[in-house]
Amino acid sequence: MTTEFAAPKEESALEVVDDWLDRNVERLIGIRRDLHAHPELGRQERRTTKQLQAALAAAAIPTRVLPGGTGLIADVGERPALALRADLDALPLTDTKNVAYRSVNDGITHACGHDVHTTVAVGAALLAARLHAIGLLPRGVRVIFQPAEEVMPGGALDVVASGGLDGIEQILALHCDPSLELGLVGLAEGPITSASDSVEVRLTGAGGHTARPHLTADLVSALAAIVNQTPAALARRVDPRAGCVLVWGQISAGTAANVIPREGVARGTFRTLDASLWQSAPAMITSIAAEIAAAYGVTATVHHERGVPPVVNTAAGVELLRRGLKLAVSPAAEVKTVQSLGGEDFGWYLERVSGAMARLGVAGAGSEAVDLHQPGFDVDERCIAVGVRVLIGAALSFG
Repeated sequence: MTTEFAAPKEESALEVVDDWLDRNVERLIGIRRDLHAHPELGRQERRTTKQLQAALAAAAIPTRVLPGGTGLIADVGERPALALRADLDALPLTDTKNVAYRSVNDGITHACGHDVHTTVAVGAALLAARLHAIGLLPRGVRVIFQPAEEVMPGGALDVVASGGLDGIEQILALHCDPSLELGLVGLAEGPITSASDSVEVRLTGAGGHTARPHLTADLVSALAAIVNQTPAALARRVDPRAGCVLVWGQISAGTAANVIPREGVARGTFRTLDASLWQSAPAMITSIAAEIAAAYGVTATVHHERGVPPVVNTAAGVELLRRGLKLAVSPAAEVKTVQSLGGEDFGWYLERVSGAMARLGVAGAGSEAVDLHQPGFDVDERCIAVGVRVLIGAALSFG
């Protein structure tokens, strides 16, 4: 289906947006701080879900909770065709910030900005309801509050399975970017994040005394060869433009210095920007590991768990975000975003419908940016209003 972009009733709609944000921005910041102080891990976001339900119910926005009991879908207007997605879950890290809204849940914090994404989506839903009530929302909007983005294969599949994309023509999302200053929004067509899978190679062999390695299967040496040679061999079998990388994060074997163990394991992640390589990589990695292990007389068993596909922004999705940015923020706010080898389960949605993810600048001017997934990560909270403007601008431009 071809999506047309309608010219909104700019003056009156923007007046409503400006007035609503002037009156509600502090409320949104309060919502963000409450979420940040009470983070929850993937598929455990029960308090978060209840808080969102209450905020939306106050504006008479109907919601339905996903079958797993966390996450919800809110529809504004009739027959929603545009979806706005936010993610709810936090990370298993200890919050190290000295702020009033520091996490009260030990070992859990919003170090990836999902509290900001969720707050922006709440603001967009409430503002869309206001615009719909006075006849200024061109088409219905669905706001998806998704659980479990940080786990594999991700809560996006829960949303899809529950019919969250039924009737949707375009889906949009924002993601915090601490490398961009407040007020800037990064856009790009094509792949902007990587496919991300987990890989485990488990070796088994006879083992024995380190004094007689020739009479055993030297499993530790084999494991070292797997760790060193598999990424290099893989790089020579794929197109170098595919942005492919296999990196190990854990290796383990043995319990004594003079005993060659019978079992060892290496675990890591495989990432690529190429959707076709994502499909063929498991077979290649399995074949390479088996060939290397065979030279040492051990057996390699590869467990390759599919995580998420790459986020591949469509031209129509980027154009809709660009129109929203120009309408409700400023044309000067757009910057070119770069590709990342980070994983994002928003890619599951884009395998089914057109859409795009933008990167939202969250770094205050002159402040030292803390990267995502760091325990001290925080944002300049003025980014919330910018994010709401981008999404509502897109909704006003969608027809």
